[in-house]
Amino acid sequence: MAVEAKICGLTRPEDAAAAAEAGAAYLGVVFAGGPRVVTLPQAANVAAAAPGVPVLGVFGDHLVPEILRLARQAGLRGAQLHGDSPRDVARRLREAGLIVWRVVRIAAPADLDRLEEAAQDADAVLVEPRVAHAAGGSGVALDLAVAREARARLGGCRMVLAGGLTPETVGAAAALVRPEVVDVSSGVERLPGIKDPVRIAAFLEAALGPSPIR
Repeated sequence: MAVEAKICGLTRPEDAAAAAEAGAAYLGVVFAGGPRVVTLPQAANVAAAAPGVPVLGVFGDHLVPEILRLARQAGLRGAQLHGDSPRDVARRLREAGLIVWRVVRIAAPADLDRLEEAAQDADAVLVEPRVAHAAGGSGVALDLAVAREARARLGGCRMVLAGGLTPETVGAAAALVRPEVVDVSSGVERLPGIKDPVRIAAFLEAALGPSPIR
């Protein structure tokens, strides 16, 4: 099964361009806070640097009008919903034409019970570990046995595997879990928000296989 990759936590256009050139299917910018949070102009610059690749905004408890405004002004193609966004938010964003990924953060087996609801009104469900005081980009990996159970529970819904993936681990994780998309942020960085183009290329090659374009 072919897997796609998303490079998230981008803050600089040159990193977005490097990711797009290396074969990323999606890019991500963070509005939800943390060390990779971007301003509207930064997000717009990232999107402009990779015009052929959908850029998703990572949102927390933002309201629908605010998400739509930011998406329109920055040129985003989708929204990745952290926080406690209800199904209605996802539905309204999809009706407005955005790609919507809902997020389930796993800390205990009971969290897997949230997957079925999350799959409703979503184009994909992103599964990552729940880490105290971190909304993402923590570098902590999700237990792969838990990830495989999440894959099974999601059935036909697209799964995005995130959390602690690196160029060294993504190939084995993707082969075992078989998600549709793998998502990386800290695993290809020099510093939070500052990507390493060599690690981006290595991650994408490990996830997707060698490309004659590179």
